[in-house]
Amino acid sequence: MTYKLDELLAIMARLRDPHKGCPWDQKQTWASIAPYTVEEAYEVADAIENGDFSELKNELGDLLFQVVFYAQMGKEQGLFDFDAIVDGICKKMIRRHPHVFGDVKHHDDAALKEAWEQEKHRERLQKSPQQRVLDGVARALPALVRADKLQKRAARVGFDWPDAGGAMNKVAEELAEVQEAVSSHDKDAIEDEVGDLLFAAVNVARLLGVDAEQALRRGNRKFERRFQLLEQDLRNAGQKDLHQMDLDQLEQAWQRVKSREKKNDG
Repeated sequence: MTYKLDELLAIMARLRDPHKGCPWDQKQTWASIAPYTVEEAYEVADAIENGDFSELKNELGDLLFQVVFYAQMGKEQGLFDFDAIVDGICKKMIRRHPHVFGDVKHHDDAALKEAWEQEKHRERLQKSPQQRVLDGVARALPALVRADKLQKRAARVGFDWPDAGGAMNKVAEELAEVQEAVSSHDKDAIEDEVGDLLFAAVNVARLLGVDAEQALRRGNRKFERRFQLLEQDLRNAGQKDLHQMDLDQLEQAWQRVKSREKKNDG
């Protein structure tokens, strides 16, 4: 038997049934489910990065279940149901794609992106005519993603560097301020300045056309891969315990791994 969406909705309703449902599902709230939704979204992204499409199918099912869970709670509270969610997203996609579902023409990708942003801006104004430029950028977003979105919003009203050069100079300026804060031994000031440094680094990435979140994820994967190679090299050389090595020895092993990787890439 192959289950369909209606069966999934019925399963969710049964899980939430106050008399015959699952105690865990019954007691969940909007706030308690939200962290699971974020986790499931990351697991989808991880499956894509790993090229594991069998796992991706499973993770997409988990993510869909999150939407169904919210729909059931919305139905219970008389707020909305799954059909209303589908209706809303269909209307939004049709409205935001007049070049597909209407007769609007865009001559290039830049014009298409500008039209998309204008429509989103119009929608935000409809929700709140007094909305400020940075309103509506979700606080729950990963910090690098949110920094990028805040900067793009500010750039739309002209608050931006003309090119990446200015942003790079700002990184150097912020690094100097971190060093100054470190000399003061003020932990709060250090955290504040490190935040400014990271925000400036996101600006550089954005102006270079690089996704800062993706770049850092790539950097994380690279570090993980190289460190595992370092461990393997040292084990092969008879060094079982990295704790027994000093920093110079570890750095030499690290540089050998980097050199070998670059040679192989070349």
